[in-house]
Amino acid sequence: MLKVVLFDLDDTLVDQEGASRAALLDWLPELGLDLDDPDELVAAWGSIAEEAYGRYQRRELTFAGQRRVRVREFLGADATDEEADELFSGYLSRYEQAWTAFDDAVPALRRVRDAGLVVALLTNGDSAHQRLKLDRTGLAEHVDVVVSSDDLPAGKPDPRAYAVACEILGVTPGDVLMVGNDVEKDYLGPLDAGLGALLLDRADRYPEVADRIRTLDDVPLAA
Repeated sequence: MLKVVLFDLDDTLVDQEGASRAALLDWLPELGLDLDDPDELVAAWGSIAEEAYGRYQRRELTFAGQRRVRVREFLGADATDEEADELFSGYLSRYEQAWTAFDDAVPALRRVRDAGLVVALLTNGDSAHQRLKLDRTGLAEHVDVVVSSDDLPAGKPDPRAYAVACEILGVTPGDVLMVGNDVEKDYLGPLDAGLGALLLDRADRYPEVADRIRTLDDVPLAA
């Protein structure tokens, strides 16, 4: 029986990609960088960020360390930790100001709670930073439990992430429906771990996936 709907946060409830793009394109002119090809810059930043964050998830870097790697690799800068932190702060302040919840996020969370189900989050983000994001976007009051990767032995899609999240929630995997935008982390990984899963495919990128929705309005409230 369905007891918990377990949401991803970034690019599921919050437009992380949009916030990152807006912050980057506002920050780079401050550094004297040319914006002739903004899409290429955004793609490069995203690729570097994904690789560095993966290393953080594998415990190869600290949270602060992955930020420094991103700055050094993107700018090609031989910066000290202090210099890298200062540079990253220019991006970070803009990024945090650009956080916005998707229009369907709060209504979906309310519907889940009104149905008597637990509203939970499973995020690979840093706990303090993700809680700040929830507060800033007005989502915090609609969420019952937040499980972040620093509460776990590993991040998604490691099977241990889902198993320990279920233990924290006090339920079995079969009681949980995972909803998120990442095929590996929020769909295939949960399914392999015994959870139910729905892929949120806002941009219609995965028509081959049967269990997908285009909007959070379509999250089912019964199993």
